[in-house]
Amino acid sequence: MNVSGLLTSAGINVAICTVLYLLYSVLRKQPGNIRVYFGQRLAQRKSIGEDPSLFERLVPSASWIIKAWQTTEEEVFAVGGLDAAVFSRVVVFSIRILSVAAVICIFLVLPINYFGHAMHHTEIGLESLKVFTIGNVGHRSRWLWVHCLALYVISFCACSLLYMENKGLTNMRLAYITGSPQNLGRFTVLVRAIPWSGESYNESVTKFFTDYYASSYLSHQILYLPGRKLVSDAKKMYNSLNTRRMSKHCGSSIVRFGLCGVTEKSIRNPSEKSTVPEEKHDFADDFNKLECPAALVFFRSRYAALVAAQTLEHTNPMLWVTEMAPEPEDVLWANICVPYRLLWVRKLGIFIAYIAFLIFFLLPVSLVQGLVHLENLEKKFSYLRKLRGKRNFIFDMVTGYLPSAMLTLFLFCVPPIMIVSSAIEGPVARSLRKKSACIKVLYFIVWNVFFANILSGSVLERFDKITSFKDIPAQLANGVPSMAVFFMTYILTSGWTSLALELVQPFALLLHWLDKGLFRGKNVLSCESQTFPYHTELPRALLFGLLGFTSAVTAPLMLPFLLIYFFMAYLIYRNQFINVYVTQYDTGGLYWPIAHSAIIFSLMLMQVILLGVFGLKKSAVASGFTIPLIVCTFLFHLYCRQRFLPVFKRNFSQVFMEMDKQDELSGKLEEYHDQLQSGAYCQFKTNSKSSSTSGNKEDCENGKLNSPLVAQVKRSDSNDHDRLQADEDSKTSRKEIQSITE
Repeated sequence: MNVSGLLTSAGINVAICTVLYLLYSVLRKQPGNIRVYFGQRLAQRKSIGEDPSLFERLVPSASWIIKAWQTTEEEVFAVGGLDAAVFSRVVVFSIRILSVAAVICIFLVLPINYFGHAMHHTEIGLESLKVFTIGNVGHRSRWLWVHCLALYVISFCACSLLYMENKGLTNMRLAYITGSPQNLGRFTVLVRAIPWSGESYNESVTKFFTDYYASSYLSHQILYLPGRKLVSDAKKMYNSLNTRRMSKHCGSSIVRFGLCGVTEKSIRNPSEKSTVPEEKHDFADDFNKLECPAALVFFRSRYAALVAAQTLEHTNPMLWVTEMAPEPEDVLWANICVPYRLLWVRKLGIFIAYIAFLIFFLLPVSLVQGLVHLENLEKKFSYLRKLRGKRNFIFDMVTGYLPSAMLTLFLFCVPPIMIVSSAIEGPVARSLRKKSACIKVLYFIVWNVFFANILSGSVLERFDKITSFKDIPAQLANGVPSMAVFFMTYILTSGWTSLALELVQPFALLLHWLDKGLFRGKNVLSCESQTFPYHTELPRALLFGLLGFTSAVTAPLMLPFLLIYFFMAYLIYRNQFINVYVTQYDTGGLYWPIAHSAIIFSLMLMQVILLGVFGLKKSAVASGFTIPLIVCTFLFHLYCRQRFLPVFKRNFSQVFMEMDKQDELSGKLEEYHDQLQSGAYCQFKTNSKSSSTSGNKEDCENGKLNSPLVAQVKRSDSNDHDRLQADEDSKTSRKEIQSITE
């Protein structure tokens, strides 16, 4: 591809981005789109500014850019949680290191690449982009020491910045833990693979923890197999209790049941004699049959829960398996009853399917590379020469814009597939499901976008040469400079245009309009709130960081495109965090170990590729100086793994004990115990809206119907009532809510 092909691709993408940015600045001001573009602010009931006039709503403006630029990191941390702060730090780190690389490589390395080989240079528009890469430098060139020096400077700056980020995020991790003492998951342990005691799993849990954790054990909640029958029985029992309330005062005759934070196995006092024959049905027998060998065990202190979660409870490691439970909003109830012995089978099956999908995706990658190397294919297929000779613009579009656009479209299906496969593996938390999908997507795009494109492109570039696996390092050394042109167009399409689409939210906007037009505003197709897609955006940012490292010295012309992407990402993602996405759950910064490993891999890959390039250029001095740099980078990685990364993977007993002492002195521990025992973890929720179930709500609130199952149904009804009341308040204060669009 020549410069004109790159400019064609850049022109198309810049035009698309400009239209989308102008469209967003108008759509965000429309009152009917508030739920799409201001979900976070609606969740927090924030409003600023005044109601814009009709003329202002139809005129594009850049006010959102100014507000995003003025947003501080503390505000992002407060609104989006530690995961949002980690993502923001990844973007900032990329801007800093690529800025350093751009200053050094564009002003020092790029001129050497362009004039590194004695040749006749044509006009810039007709010049091949390969002359701007290290491939244009001659063998045994005395200027290769400049490339080696640039490699040292970039590596040193990257390690220094990475150390600072590790140190800063470690402090943020500690602040996150100490700043959220109300996290009930730190008092809770998830126990799986519970052995059958002969009566019920409930009895097994009670006996085990009262025997071995008598001083710290608080209570437990047995878990049930998900299904409609259990929810239906819950409604029947609730209606039955209401019926009994109308005929006879229940008083304290109803004791706790084990569905939502309780330990008793009966809902009715044995001493009570019912006078109504229809009420003799024992719902406890039905629920005992649906118990699964898993339970949430609540402890009196965080430290006691931490000890129980990290202790091997049985001589058989497949029994009484314990781990810290996620927060109540983070629990993935559909997977919590998956048998523990089947988890490894699921993971193995997903791994095999993942490898098969990787291999299958090589077909579209080969098709994309065929379009990129259309000039080389002309030598084998004569009819392609007509396309180049008669339609220059179409040829530039086919070789410049179309391949990256096709690859981007093919990759759109990857994140949803990875989310589904991660859910099948059996994680017990929604945040862990998204984290697992993030790792899968990262590996997938690094292999298919980077390695597969380079290797297949190298084969097509030398069509008559068949390479072996032993030549892969040499293929990478040759392929990275030659594939820089394709990666530039990919950055334009998958980077710039994808950011514009992220800002406009076309899919969420379409579903919102369909709900308004077809279902009278009910959230049938769309969601009330959106969570940030870390499994999509973080792998993309890390992939562009990989491209930035590997191309900094070999193809510096790519750096300006990457810097523009990360500057746009800095503004757009901050706007999305403070306005659009609602933080329902948080991993506590577990994305940072993924980002750290990806950055170190990118840095070492850059060094290995340049080692291969120096070897192909027969520069013994540059190759000799590169080997110690690789060793030092690896030692730095080992140090960070020992010093910083355990902070993100494990909890702190010292911090937990200090928090327990402070809460005990202030009396907050009792409040947390009451929340745990009153059903903070509700496995099943009902949507009962009938007046009969809400008629005696006052009795439930007064404690006369104190079954936790009744409380669960009551809470569900209360949530429905609160949601309807919130909708009414939203309608009565429409002008106040609309003012946030300014």
